[in-house]
Amino acid sequence: MKANDQETIIKSNPLFNSIDERILKKISATATRKDLEKGEFLVHQGEIWPYLFLVVRGTIVAEKDSSDGKTLVAATFGTGDIFWGLAFFLDGSPMPAAYKVFEDGQIILWSRNDLEPILRENGTLSWELGKLAVKRMLTASEIIESMTFQPIAVRLARLLMGIKTKNQNSIERSLTLDEMAARIGSTREMVCRLLYKFSDEGLIKITRTEFTIIDAETLNLKAQR
Repeated sequence: MKANDQETIIKSNPLFNSIDERILKKISATATRKDLEKGEFLVHQGEIWPYLFLVVRGTIVAEKDSSDGKTLVAATFGTGDIFWGLAFFLDGSPMPAAYKVFEDGQIILWSRNDLEPILRENGTLSWELGKLAVKRMLTASEIIESMTFQPIAVRLARLLMGIKTKNQNSIERSLTLDEMAARIGSTREMVCRLLYKFSDEGLIKITRTEFTIIDAETLNLKAQR
């Protein structure tokens, strides 16, 4: 990626599109690029990681391990998303979750040491980053509420409807049962049981390679409960 291409990608993001060219060039100059391969970890849970990143392409998931060995996907970051390690804001704070690459891609990465001086001298950029942090807090609150109060069947139906494309009822089985369970805070056994329950109810058809949504209207109603 050329320097000008990197500046264009950075400037096109809502966080950076209101800053002037001088600050933009400085931000681009302090950034590094990193190619990502599916299955690798950007950072592990418990590590000190004072970085902020922008996803250029691909998908990263935030995975949190519990004391009983379960894994929960707390967040998913795709193209255009910006996020950070806790130590980017709170010095020396360990990561509450691991960031794992779910789909090959690339990120643009900034260290706290490089970006903090720019944030301190540019109030508009600091304000936009603050708003983004608040939005992320609201999203996290919604996830916690869903995991706490919504039945697992509702969460699974919502996951399937979220993966489904607008005009396509067939869903490639790119997620394993364990990964689906991590997305909805359940177990692979429960996910398997509910998938076949949905199948018995005529909502979906299951094959080795894909799920086909037969009754999208009813499945969507189940996802809204």
